[in-house]
Amino acid sequence: MSKPNIVFFFTDDQRFDTIHALGNDAIRTPNIDRLVERGTAFTHAHIPSGTSGAVCMPSRAMLHSGRSLFHIDRCGQQIPEEHTTLGQALQGNGYRTFGTGKWHNGRPAFNRSFSDGAEIMFGGMADHWNVPVYHYDPSGEYSTQLPYCVDEFTTKQTRNRGADHINSGVHSSEMVCNAGIDFIRKQDGPSTGSGQAKQPFFAYISFLAPHDPRIMPERFHGMYNPDDVELPPNFTGGHPFDNGALRIRDEELAAFPRTPEETREHIADYYAMITHLDHELGRVMQALEEQGILDNTIIVFAGDNGLAVGQHGLFGKQNCYEHSVRVPLIFAGPGIPEGHKTDAYAYLFDIFPTLCGLTGTPVPESVEGKDLIPCMESDAPLRDTLYFAYTGCQRAVKDHRHKLIEYAVEGRDRQTQLFDLVNDPWELTNLADNPNHADTIDRLRKELFRLRDEWDDQTHELGQTFWSRY
Repeated sequence: MSKPNIVFFFTDDQRFDTIHALGNDAIRTPNIDRLVERGTAFTHAHIPSGTSGAVCMPSRAMLHSGRSLFHIDRCGQQIPEEHTTLGQALQGNGYRTFGTGKWHNGRPAFNRSFSDGAEIMFGGMADHWNVPVYHYDPSGEYSTQLPYCVDEFTTKQTRNRGADHINSGVHSSEMVCNAGIDFIRKQDGPSTGSGQAKQPFFAYISFLAPHDPRIMPERFHGMYNPDDVELPPNFTGGHPFDNGALRIRDEELAAFPRTPEETREHIADYYAMITHLDHELGRVMQALEEQGILDNTIIVFAGDNGLAVGQHGLFGKQNCYEHSVRVPLIFAGPGIPEGHKTDAYAYLFDIFPTLCGLTGTPVPESVEGKDLIPCMESDAPLRDTLYFAYTGCQRAVKDHRHKLIEYAVEGRDRQTQLFDLVNDPWELTNLADNPNHADTIDRLRKELFRLRDEWDDQTHELGQTFWSRY
C-alpha cells in the first residue's frame, strides 16, 4: 500500500472547547464531528503559551520545527535552517508538499517546507474578505510590496508584509479551502494496480479564522443569536489584578468593564466563524472522497492557541488559563483508532514526530516533541506535568489535578494562583492563600523550577526578566 497522504487543517485562535462532538452543545461543527468519529481526539492538547503578544508566532514555529518554546528562534518570526521543518522531513520521505493560508514564520522557511502553494499570507491578520496573499514563488523571494496589510500585534498598517494580489470578495476560509481543493484535484487518484506507487502529498491548509475581525457569510452569522448565548461561569467584568497583558491589542476588542451583552455578541460571532470554517473544511473532505483517496489520507485538525472571549474578564490569549493554552487536536485516517478520546497531555510540537511515526518518516535530530502514537493505542500517560510561560511576566505548571500560576509584573506585587482543575475546571477559586494547600504549592513550585531548567527558560532573555523579578 502506498504511503498515506496528509491534510493538515490549522485554525487561528480556536479554543479547545469549541467542537460539538467534544461536549459543546451550543456550537455546530458537523464536519469536525466527523473527524472525531473517524479518529482520535486529544482532549488535553496544549501550547506552552508564548514569547510575544502574538502568541501564534511561536506556536506555529514550534509546530513546524517540533521544538519547545525556548529552543526556537527568538519569538518564532523565523525558523532557522538548522531546524528541519515538518515539510522538509516529509519531502525527504518522498512527499509532495503544499501550503496555503497563514504563514507566520518567515518566507525562507515556507519554501523549505513546501514545494508548491497558493494564496499564501505572510503575516498575522487581515480583513477576511480582502486578504493580501502571494502566489507560490519557487525562488522564495516573494518580493512584491504592493498593498497594505494589518500587523496582528500593533494594528498599524504596514507594507513590510506585502502581497502580489488581494483576494477580494472571497472569505479567507473559503479562499484557503479552494486552494487546497484545487491542489487535491490535481493529484493522482488511487493506485490502478500497475505496481507504480503514486507520490503521496502533504497539504497544509492554514485558516485565518476564527481570528478577529469576526466576519463571515450572513447565513452563518444568523445561526447564532447573542441573546441565546450562555455566558461562561468564569465571565467577569475585568481581571482581578494586572497580569502584565491587560492593555494588549486583543484586550481592547471589547469595552472595560466587560458587559454581558457585548460579550455574548463576541461569543456568537466566534461560534459563527467556527461553523463557517467547519463548512469549508467539509468541502475539502468531499474533494478527498471524490478523488477516492480519503481512506488513505491522514487528516490532522488543530488550532494554534486558545482565546478567552470574556473568560476571567479577558478577551485574548496572553495568559496561562485553560481557555488560552488548551487547543483542539484530532488525528483521523489509516492506522489511527476511530472514535477514541484521550486525556493524555500533549503539546502541538508533538504533531511533527507523530506524523513521522504514522508515515515512516525519520524524525530529524532537531525535533524535541514526543510521538503521540502510544497515547492513541493505550491510556498510558505521556507526561505527568506541563510547563507554561508567557513573555516575561507569567509562568505556570500543572499536573493532572492542580495548576500553579505565578505572576511577576514590573512595578507590581507578585501574585500566585492555585486551581484544582478536577473540581474547578473553570479556574474560579484561587486556593493559593488556603493553608491546607501549602504542600501542593511547594510541590508544584519545585516542579516549576525543574521544568524551568529543563526548558532552558533562564537562558532566554524573557526568562531572565521573569526570574529576576520572581
